[in-house]
Amino acid sequence: MGTSTESPGPQRYDSFSAVLERIADAAALLGLDDGLHRMVAEPERVLEVTVPIRRDGGSIELFRGWRVHHDTSRGPGKGGIRFHPLVDAREITALAADMSIKCAVVNLPFGGAKGGVAVDPTILSEAELERMTRRYAFDVASLLGPERDIPAPDVNTDARVMAWVMDTISMLRGQPTPGVVTGKPIAIGGSQGHVGATSTGVMLCAEAIFSRIGIDVAGARVVIQGYGKVGAPLLYLLTSLGMRVIAVADEHGAVHNPVGVDPSALADHVAQVGTVVGFPQSDPIKGDDLFRLECELAIPAALAGVVTAALAEDLGAKVVVEAANGPTLPEADSVLERRGIVVVPDVLANAGGVTASYFEWAQSRAGYAWDAGTVASRLRSTMDAAFEATWQRADELNVSLRRGAVALGVERIAEATRIRGLFP
Repeated sequence: MGTSTESPGPQRYDSFSAVLERIADAAALLGLDDGLHRMVAEPERVLEVTVPIRRDGGSIELFRGWRVHHDTSRGPGKGGIRFHPLVDAREITALAADMSIKCAVVNLPFGGAKGGVAVDPTILSEAELERMTRRYAFDVASLLGPERDIPAPDVNTDARVMAWVMDTISMLRGQPTPGVVTGKPIAIGGSQGHVGATSTGVMLCAEAIFSRIGIDVAGARVVIQGYGKVGAPLLYLLTSLGMRVIAVADEHGAVHNPVGVDPSALADHVAQVGTVVGFPQSDPIKGDDLFRLECELAIPAALAGVVTAALAEDLGAKVVVEAANGPTLPEADSVLERRGIVVVPDVLANAGGVTASYFEWAQSRAGYAWDAGTVASRLRSTMDAAFEATWQRADELNVSLRRGAVALGVERIAEATRIRGLFP
């Protein structure tokens, strides 16, 4: 095979077991019977494919890929495609389950899906990347369609990759199929406001939780782990609210400025050297120390499984808003709750992206594009309603926001499953 899908490294964990644990907790809170619980928890289908491509030098290389439908009781599957050497079936299944819950929490007419290829895209030329993308799209085409499963960008994929997927499926169908993906370039049916929507959703959740628990936004100190498609826009958005982002980390290291990091200056620095490390208007710190800094808000916006029970004991923030998927291990939840640290979970906080994808899907199906103002106002109203519903459910059950959010999502999935009945 072109890449390895061997056992996880030291920073990996069994993400699907973590999701199953949280679904089981929600099922217990809701009093679901065992059969319904299992229907909500287990994936509907897992497709594994071998993706062969011809390298530019003429050799053939094989990669392994997956597309998973976790639950489609509420609508077609929705979820990104990621290209990463450590992707495997279990991780993709976990991410698909998270998407099922996330779409239900935000009350979108979607189920959960996810896809990926175990490949390091940096080893491929642009032509090789296109060939691999198109072959993967062809191999999983039986699962895709505007009314069945709609992919979107994810780790190491972007609008260009979505254009290749859309074009491949359109060629197979013999007709334009713009609604088969979201996150497309504007020129071929993409939506205003899709880029940066995940970051905007995180910002809206930060505003909402600060207002709810009585912390002033102005002057609030923030640390952000991750300076990519989500973390970089967040630096601008939170600074515009009057917050002070005092530390930023990427995969190479972290920087700290207690006065606040200048977003434009950091962006210029990263554009020149490719990392936040060495930013002149800051001091270097160890990446592990980022979350230990005293602050009002911590935002994990990079890796899964970074907030362990041990780190939760040392966390210096009063609030955590999860921009990444699955950044907190289940065993850390009880520690954070005991310490009174409020967590806005990923299935709510980073749902701005899938919400914008829903808007793009709706526009593609209607053949009518919305203006940027319409997208922005509907994103805010959707996220505000989801936050309110999550807060209310957590209050009714007398549980944390995470347990309340998962319970809300599982409850809505279970309701749809129950209403649809069991075939045959």
